[in-house]
Amino acid sequence: MNMSRRNYTPIDHLVMNADHAIRTLFGKPDITERPNPAKDCTNETDLTEKERKLSAALMRINHAGEVSAQGLYRGQALTAKLPEVRSKMERAAQEENDHLDWCEKRLVELDSYTSRLNPVWYFGSLAMGATAGWIGDKWSLGFVVETEYQVIRHLDEHLGKLPKADQKSHIILQQMKEDEAHHATIALHAGAAPLPWPVKKMMSVTSKIMTRSAYWL
Repeated sequence: MNMSRRNYTPIDHLVMNADHAIRTLFGKPDITERPNPAKDCTNETDLTEKERKLSAALMRINHAGEVSAQGLYRGQALTAKLPEVRSKMERAAQEENDHLDWCEKRLVELDSYTSRLNPVWYFGSLAMGATAGWIGDKWSLGFVVETEYQVIRHLDEHLGKLPKADQKSHIILQQMKEDEAHHATIALHAGAAPLPWPVKKMMSVTSKIMTRSAYWL
């Protein structure tokens, strides 16, 4: 028997996004089939207390960034005009969940905590993503491209700051960097429009506020 595909109502999407927000902030988000890239790392040496605190602060920033990415992609999927764009945003969000999971597990291993401001990062990004999607799919995709480029720059900076002894965090961030570049490429091929300079500047300022706050909180 042929099964027709369900057409979700706006209320359905709101309920699903509320569920996703709760899972992201307080529960266990749905991840893909990919394993943690650092699960087989056995050559890590003991970190000093100073090195541990530095690694934890950097991984907390990256975890907060992934929380923001969840809000951004979900907001864009909520208001995307074309089904194929919505599908790409939802798949990207699921892959970003892998990063969220990897960073959180690493923070536990480092005996640290996630950012206490995560709800702010999530819902602020959700609003920005929904606005970008409402303006138009090409601008929404352009927002993805610029976001990923900024994330890659942050990851490069963190890879340079991490203690050399922290091999697990290095492996995780390197895989995240590859994934972010892949997401940017997908968005470009899907028709992303380059964002105006003032928008890029605003995104950069917002990112700096988040990274500096998440370092401590």
